Parts: sequence; C-alpha cells; structure tokens
Amino acid sequence: MSYAVKEMFLTLQGEGVNAGRRAVFVRFAGCNLWSGREQDRASAICQFCDTDFVGTDGEGGGRFADAPALAAAAADFWGPDHAERFCVLTGGEPMLQIDDALVDALHAEGFVIAMESNGTLPAHPGIDWVCISPKAGSEVVQRRGDELKLVWPQPGSDLDTLEGWDFANLLIQPLDTGDAAGNAASEAAAIAVVMDRPRWRLTLQVHKRLGLR
Repeated sequence: MSYAVKEMFLTLQGEGVNAGRRAVFVRFAGCNLWSGREQDRASAICQFCDTDFVGTDGEGGGRFADAPALAAAAADFWGPDHAERFCVLTGGEPMLQIDDALVDALHAEGFVIAMESNGTLPAHPGIDWVCISPKAGSEVVQRRGDELKLVWPQPGSDLDTLEGWDFANLLIQPLDTGDAAGNAASEAAAIAVVMDRPRWRLTLQVHKRLGLR
C-alpha cells in the first residue's frame, strides 16, 4: 500500500498530555468529515478545522510507495539518535491510511507511535498513544484510549456521554476562532467547563503561541 502524506516535520507536540515532547509529525492527506475545500466547509460535519490536509505538497510530504519508505523518512527527520523516538500520526484523518505494515515499520525504526483521530474509525491496536478528538454529529466508534481531547465550545457535544467513555485523560481545548475576541470567549468557556467538571483539564495550543508548527 502507498501512503499520501501532506507534510512531515520535526517539532514539539503543542497540545494535550504530551505537550512539549519532541516529535515527528506525519500529517496524512484526506479526511472523512470534511473535504478540505472551503466551499464545502458549511455543509461538513467538522466545520472548524484549522489544518491544511489537502494534497501531498507540504514540507516533507509526498506519496510513499510503502511503509518502510515512510518510516525511514520519519527517522531521517528525527536524526540518528534512537533514544525517545516519538511520532504523531495525524491528519486529516490518519486511520484512513494507517495499517499493520506502517505500524510495524515505525516500531522497527524505534518510534513510539501516537495518533490523533476523530474516532470515527477504529484505532489500530498497535498504536501506543490514542488521542481522540470527537466531532459533534459524527458517529464515534473509538470510545476508549489514552486521551480524549474535545474542542470547545462545540454545540451538540454531550459532556455526560463523553465522560462515560473509557479514556485515561479528558481534555478541553479552546476553539481557535481566528480572532482575539473569539479566542478569549472560547478560553473562558473551556475554563468554565473545567471549573464545573474537575475530571477535565484545560489544554492550549502552545505551538501556536511559540510560533511552532
């Protein structure tokens, strides 16, 4: 199987439980909740995505003929040191492309594999860290994992239902509205959730504040 990757780069994880950790990000092209085209955003299930996942023209992106080729490219971004190798498979929706061969190849290169998914497809059992970010209106089938990261506010999300799923960590992430006033309102709304429901923790997109990718 070949793999379509929008971009691949070395950075720090900017959000969630692993925030601050050195990581190779592998952003797969394509998503099942939005085409990525602005003209389709209003009718999409997910209407607030702030990520370009269309095509394979980003830095480090391309079509990889097989899993070893993709894993070798990720290893090149990390560098020769095998200690603490960590990669984040994201998108788009990464589970549209993740398979046995890729998981095995990344593990063979020494990577701990994290994944950020919308949860509408089952997570591969070989993934080491499963982060699900559910989107209201979608049918989430992956209801267990290491981290549930909810963008907030998100009309239609039922916090009581989400708290019944089997996740080790529940996180609220303020919606990035693209303007200062909107972001302040999102942050206040997210803080209010945590103050009212102490099982949840606040997570911020630190990479944006630091000018990282």
